[in-house]
Amino acid sequence: VMINIEKRLINTLSLAQRATKLASGELAVEKAIKRNKAKLVIIATDVSDGTKKKYTDMSQYYQTKLYSILTKEQLGHCIGKEYRAAVAVLDDGFAKSIVKILNPWLNVITESWGWINVEI
Repeated sequence: VMINIEKRLINTLSLAQRATKLASGELAVEKAIKRNKAKLVIIATDVSDGTKKKYTDMSQYYQTKLYSILTKEQLGHCIGKEYRAAVAVLDDGFAKSIVKILNPWLNVITESWGWINVEI
């Protein structure tokens, strides 16, 4: 079941990348959050504590949903890059699809924004 969740998530991120509805890389993600274009942000599970704190603070301030899923290598691979610490989903439809995929497995329920660590 978990592998199916991971595959669905990776497929959705790949589609979002091909549809140019994804910002990836530190500067692009930061810009998307600050301009309120990020509907949802995903950071890799293996980012440094400093990076985790930066995105958590930024997401809370700008009220953007934040998830920690996949490793940097997995996150990069599913969007055709080498390593990615963070990606921002720029489209409501793709963001809703990702939340729908992950929802049954979330340990923490948040309101409109917050930190969610997903173990898959």
